[in-house]
Amino acid sequence: MHIGLIGGIGPAATEFYYRGLVNAYAAAERVMDLTIVHSDARELVKNLSAGDQAAQAQVFLPLVERLQAAGADAVAVTSMGGHFCVTALEAVSPLPVLNVIPTLERYFAEKEIKRVGLLGTRTVMETRVYGGIPAVGCVLPEGPDLDRVHDDYVAMATAASVTDAQRDTFFRVGRDLHARGAEAVMLSGTDLFLAFEGQDCGFPVIDAAEVHIEAIFRWSLGAAEL
Repeated sequence: MHIGLIGGIGPAATEFYYRGLVNAYAAAERVMDLTIVHSDARELVKNLSAGDQAAQAQVFLPLVERLQAAGADAVAVTSMGGHFCVTALEAVSPLPVLNVIPTLERYFAEKEIKRVGLLGTRTVMETRVYGGIPAVGCVLPEGPDLDRVHDDYVAMATAASVTDAQRDTFFRVGRDLHARGAEAVMLSGTDLFLAFEGQDCGFPVIDAAEVHIEAIFRWSLGAAEL
């Protein structure tokens, strides 16, 4: 299957998806068929902040059409934040959408995980992953920590690099979420790998992007549903 990725939101997240898929195909000794298109992260942040799902879906639509013209069989958005408009995108997309949200719901059911902490954008956290994992209890950052995590995440994603202060925020808040009963903390923003990759944060972590990448890989081989 030919995989279509909407990237650019942000650049580091796109590279993370690409690298993950390349490694998966190499390990399976298979040849990958993949096309990536670029969407502007600043435009996404503007529409996400406004909660304008329809506007962002219309931004994605011509990119999906470009992927379709390139031969893609389905499309995936390489951003948890970008999934805020996934229902609107599915309604207009000429290609099937490899939506991370039902993938996460299945993952938690299979792993029998009942309570997770969330780190990511304000929208992802406050909506508890867009209401898509109702069987799982979500532990959120409290008070000013929710705004701090959001602001540090957006700044990191836009810059495609992490500062020590941003990493300290994510680790400190993650430890608090774990102490408040989260079995694991889910990295609900793709770019969070910049802060966590190769680091000992002191609590269990589930990377939503890694779960999504594995599902895209398995779908592309015909081994998983959309």
